[in-house]
Amino acid sequence: MHSNDLEGSYQLVTSPIVRIFEHKIDLWLNQPLYCMHVIRPSRTAQSHSAAPNLNVMTWNTPLSERRPEITEDRWLPDRLATQGPIYLAIADLLGHDIATGRLRPGERLPTHRDLARSLSVNVMTISRAYAEAHRRGLTEGEVGRGTFVRRRELNTTRFEQESLGQPQPVDFHFNLPVGDPSILDASVVLRELSESDHGRLIHTGYTTTGALEHRAAGATWVARSGLSADPDRILVCGGAQHAMTITFASLAGQGDLVLTEDLTYPGIKALAGVLGLRLQGVAMDADGLLPDAFETACRRGNPKALYCMPTIQNPTGVVMGQARRQEIAEIARLHGVAIVEDDTYAYLSEDAPPPISSLAPEISYFLTGTSKNLTAGLRIGYLLAPRDPSASRALMARLEGNVAALTWMAAPLMAEIASRWIVNGQAEAALAWKRREAAARRQLFHSRVGAFPTDSHAASSHVWLPLPRPWRSDDFVTQARRRGVAVTAAEAFVVGRAAAPHAIRICLGTPRTRQLVAQGVEILSEMLEGPPDVARSIV
Repeated sequence: MHSNDLEGSYQLVTSPIVRIFEHKIDLWLNQPLYCMHVIRPSRTAQSHSAAPNLNVMTWNTPLSERRPEITEDRWLPDRLATQGPIYLAIADLLGHDIATGRLRPGERLPTHRDLARSLSVNVMTISRAYAEAHRRGLTEGEVGRGTFVRRRELNTTRFEQESLGQPQPVDFHFNLPVGDPSILDASVVLRELSESDHGRLIHTGYTTTGALEHRAAGATWVARSGLSADPDRILVCGGAQHAMTITFASLAGQGDLVLTEDLTYPGIKALAGVLGLRLQGVAMDADGLLPDAFETACRRGNPKALYCMPTIQNPTGVVMGQARRQEIAEIARLHGVAIVEDDTYAYLSEDAPPPISSLAPEISYFLTGTSKNLTAGLRIGYLLAPRDPSASRALMARLEGNVAALTWMAAPLMAEIASRWIVNGQAEAALAWKRREAAARRQLFHSRVGAFPTDSHAASSHVWLPLPRPWRSDDFVTQARRRGVAVTAAEAFVVGRAAAPHAIRICLGTPRTRQLVAQGVEILSEMLEGPPDVARSIV
């Protein structure tokens, strides 16, 4: 029975166990130990209220007419909402008073009984209100002492700040896809699965490359990038990072050299460390990898593979042109260097040239997935193996063996959800929405920061921004964080010990709303237009 169901209809009597142990209720905030007995509807309340030995709490008085009696040094809500559950209204007001400073960290709150008496509600309602406040991270309990406003740390989470009503920090640091839960409604596909699957996806055997229908959906997903994809060459993976791990575990061993852009995705840096690979950066410009620099590295170092993002490169957001792609493919083929092409952000650009993998399919490993372009929680990746008839069987066996060694297989349930969205068109519709939303956010960015040049493609949801003099990237990141905006310094993307440029990456897709994007961009604009605060950069 909900507390709001009792309004004007019931009166409650607390069990004696409540009165004995009430002073220790903070031990059980998540599961209050109250025994409540409904006497009968309030039309007979008068006869029960006359009983002298019962702790009776009636609900006949409208909330707006209740006048609490409480000492001035104890917290009491100013007013309660007259609709909805009362315990939630109390928790909401508690959060409001903490956010506005009326309640300070460490301040003791009234006991359950005192607050219930003051508000003319039953003790269970207060217990539920305090439990809800504890769930939101607003309060903490100390054995034998009571309930207190939580002492907050500096790294308060976003969800706690929302509960407190505080302004949210703007996260331009993590490169997450622009999201809207209504675009891809998982409840629909899960309901369909519950009605039709009958346990097939849960009680399946090990299919290391993925079920045939899932590989077929992966081939469809890959084909939208302009590649001819045979399902027999597709491996279903647990995300694009997993696909990358399988690929490099198959291509290179301890101490082998792998080339990449000199500013690259941090995930390949982490993976190289795990696999013991030597990573070397190759110079790039506004059109991507420099062919001369790539050829020099191939001649001098005997690399096993090149890892690259030709379309919407991370972190720079540049798109490699068609002629440049052709040159890179020819150099790789000449020197026997495998190409590992990461297509993660290519969905944002509708006019990008065909993948490099289409120009050298016999030496190319093409990686894509669903986490960055659909939703972060859908950890499915697709690896398209090279089209090399002379080595295809041995190659697929090696890839499949590494899938088994790492995870045995991608989760079939995840693969099924991704497949259904791809086949029924929901995935493509989601991409169209995300492109429109990314464009709107880029417009917000350029409206305030457009005076500062960037080479990032117009469709990219992340922006690589060289900083004006005299800013240094680490100073800018530090001072932006102090003002509630998180961005990433160039140092995170540099390969090896090369000098980092004075630039930052700004990910416009991560904030949940355009309002937050505008808020963050406004702060960054103010900083860019002014000098660094050198004193505040010193820790």
